[in-house]
Amino acid sequence: MGVCGERIVLFVCVENAARSQMAEGFFRKYAPKEWQPISAGTRPGMLDQNAVRAMNEVGVDISGQKPKELSGEMIRSSALRVGMGCIESAQCPAVFLGDFQDWGIEDPKGKPIEKVREIRDKIEERVRELVRGLESR
Repeated sequence: MGVCGERIVLFVCVENAARSQMAEGFFRKYAPKEWQPISAGTRPGMLDQNAVRAMNEVGVDISGQKPKELSGEMIRSSALRVGMGCIESAQCPAVFLGDFQDWGIEDPKGKPIEKVREIRDKIEERVRELVRGLESR
């Protein structure tokens, strides 16, 4: 899955359509080169166009990212695993992750763009915190 020497952070949510895709985009922007993001879900859907729009507004293009189904290989190859906040859902992929952190971020699906922007900003803040913590790893 990863290139030798590469460390992987896995972001998951059910549909892998918005929150985890935004986290992947921000991680690519802020993380050191030796770290790579991947995002996935248990029921991949279509990339949320409001998420794409909100990310474009802050200069991060996620339009080429594709929702992916979570695999055992993704879990095994990741050094860090982040659930976006679906822990109460019966289809939440976090239950498969073992050691993970759950960010408890609201699902933007079906929400107006103003709400998607708020969620985007929370995700950016959390990703920046995560990246700062990588320096000690």
